[in-house]
Parts: sequence; C-alpha cells; structure tokens
Amino acid sequence: MHDLLAGLVAGGGGYALLHAVVTRIRRPRHRDDDAPREQARVAPARGEATRDDGSRRDGNRDNGGRGNGGQSGAGTAAALADPVAALPHMLDLLPGACIIFGPRGDLAYASSSARDMFGDTLGAIVRHPATQQLLEQLSTTAETTVALDVPVRRVVRVLMRRIATPSGRNASPRGVVVALLEDRTGQDALDRMRGDFVAHASHELRTPLAALSGFIETLRGPAANDAPARARFLGIMAGQAERMLRLIERLSYLSRVQMVEHQRPRTRVDIAAVVARAMDEARPLLEGADITCALNVAPGVVPVMADGDQIVQVMLNLVGNAIRYAPGVPGRKAHVDIGVANAPGRDGGPHAPWPAGGGVVVTVSDNGPGIPARYLPRVTEQFYRVPGQTQQGTGLGLAIVKHIVDRHGGRLLIESTEGQGTRCMLWLPPADVALGDDSARAQD
Repeated sequence: MHDLLAGLVAGGGGYALLHAVVTRIRRPRHRDDDAPREQARVAPARGEATRDDGSRRDGNRDNGGRGNGGQSGAGTAAALADPVAALPHMLDLLPGACIIFGPRGDLAYASSSARDMFGDTLGAIVRHPATQQLLEQLSTTAETTVALDVPVRRVVRVLMRRIATPSGRNASPRGVVVALLEDRTGQDALDRMRGDFVAHASHELRTPLAALSGFIETLRGPAANDAPARARFLGIMAGQAERMLRLIERLSYLSRVQMVEHQRPRTRVDIAAVVARAMDEARPLLEGADITCALNVAPGVVPVMADGDQIVQVMLNLVGNAIRYAPGVPGRKAHVDIGVANAPGRDGGPHAPWPAGGGVVVTVSDNGPGIPARYLPRVTEQFYRVPGQTQQGTGLGLAIVKHIVDRHGGRLLIESTEGQGTRCMLWLPPADVALGDDSARAQD
C-alpha cells in the first residue's frame, strides 16, 4: 500500500490508479436497477454518472431538459466536465495522508487521514521553507523532508506531483499539486536514540563497569582469602550492577516515550485518580523514611486527554525525587506535598505560567535543600546531575518527565530556592479543548 501511495505522487502504478479513477468519473458506469436507493442518492454526489443517468439526459433533451433527471444531470455534468473537483473525495478513500495545495502555495484541502495523523501540524508543514521551495521549483514530481522542532520534533517526508487540469472553468495553467505526507518521526527518533546511546550511555556505563572490573581484580588477588573484604566488595559490586540496570531500564523507557512523542493521547482520564494510583505505587519509597507525605485534591477537577500510564511514571519520577532530596536539611522535619487542582483563570498574559482556557495543575513540592538557580535550566537534560548533591540518580528522570509532558501538549515549571525546597508544577490541557480541536478539524 505504501508503494501504491508513493506512486500516486511519484508517477508510478499508484498514479495510474488515480488516472483510472478519474477516467471512471468521466466514463458512464452501469447501475443495477435493483441497487438500493441510498447508493443511487450518493453516487451523483460523488460525481459518478450512470448509464441510466445518461439515458435520462438523452430523453430530457426531447422534453426540454425537464424530467426526473434534470437537476441531478446538471450537477453530474459539472463534475464530469471538471474531474479534478472529485479529487478530494478520492483522497479521502486512501489510507495515506494526502493534501492539495492552493494556487498560492497554501493548504487547499487535507484528506481525513492527513487531519487525523498531523492535525494542526499541517499548517507548519505547508509553510515550511523546504516545502515552499520545492513547490516553486516543481515541474512534475519531487520530494523533500521537513523537520519541525516545535512543540515536539517531527520529521515528515513530502512527495509532490503536479497534475494537469482539463480545460474548463477551474482550469489552471500550472495544474493541481497533490502531496503525500509520510511520517518519518519514528525512524528519526530511532536514529537519534542510537546516536545518543553511543554518545551518552556508553560514558555512563563506563564508570560502574570500571568499578566492577577493579573489585573483581582485587577479589582475585589480595582479597582472595579476606572474607570481610570480600563481603564488603561484593556489596559494592551489587550496588554498581543495580545502577547499570536502572540506567538501562530508564534508557529503554525513554526510547519508548520518544517513539510516540509526536502522537497526542486520545484517552479521557480523571487525573485525580491517576495521581492517587501513582501515590499508591510510590508508597514503598516511604517505608523506613521519616518523611510526611500529603495528597490534596481540589473538588471539581476537570478531565484531561492523557496516557494514564505515562502520567503515573511522571508522578513516580517527581515524587521519587522529592522523597530522595527532602531529608537533605539537618534538623528539619522532611515533608512532601502533592496537589491536584484546576488551573487558575489566568488571562494568558506574559507573566501567566499557563495558557488561557483552563486545564489542570499537578504540584509536587518538598522542603529539601533546593537547587541553585544557575542549574535549573539544565535539570531536564539527559544525564545531567546537579553538582554537589549527595544523592545522585541516573540523570534521566526529569528528561523522561519533559518528553512525556511535551507529548501531552502540557508544560513543566520547576521552581527552587536554596535552603527552602523545590516545587515542580505540571500543567495539562483540559479534555474539552482537545475534543473541540478534533471536532473542528473533522468539520473542515
């Protein structure tokens, strides 16, 4: 099917299919007299003429154009005179994402598959300099690759074909440009992850592996018969092995998040219930720790469009960080507070942290030592660890949180004051806004 769609634009067998379909629109087709009335009603709307319609038109010429087929014959004749007018209907029948460019290089039509797959990103794809440059230079067929970095990275292959239009009312000297959009984001993410693994993961794994090698060499030599030293070294080695295992698990999860980061969640969830589930899973982290943890859910929290499992992972990362660093101030009772509430009705001004239109804000705060302001811009980078902290993780937790938040179209705000603590705020758009956008696109 991919080759068929590519041929539609590139001029291969798929384009022959398009030509055949257009030819069918031009050519009368027999309709069974016993066909259901619904088919008889829908066919003229798609621009398809039937033998019976042609016979009625022939008969109507003797009746001054009056009769059963007068009005429908005129509409069908218009479609036959301009078969390109039926092109949008054909594109909607194809499973691939197809668009039609307007005479000024704008978006004239997007198939239902294109709207479902790309949504609001279609405008950015059409306006991208690579697309516009190819459109200006297009003679017959060509292709280009468009890379979008906002709000999340997305790579799209654009295959164009200029189709000549027949002479008539809507004829254009340059024809009509049809494009097939192929989403290459998944492959691009895979290629980037391979590079990141070689550049970063190999460095992160080198330290625990070097420690393991050193201890093994010691156990084989000087500590071979030293039972206390052997027990101590084996404990350290087990810790290094666990560290590598956590790193590999985090890298694996991050790769899965990045593979679907460009796909918005379509499940309506109760965010308060998801947060409560995350707190139940985080309860083992509090065992044996002198930390007070409180969850406060405001009444009337609106639902959101989200991936529940990913939001649970976000909460586990944020709450886990808070529990890890909250006891860092001697003489202070450590506490972690989690809150869920509707976003305040901000006007969307320059100082408002959340977009206008509502939404939900989830807050995780602690009274730990805090993070120096100069390090805050980098805390969501992969493998970044704040210098000077006694507790060190894999450096991937907040990076995973950021990618998940980006996938949901949300925002992450981290505030911290040295000596007072850190507050992480997650904003998610309301479900009715997402549903309204989908409905609006469906009606376009």
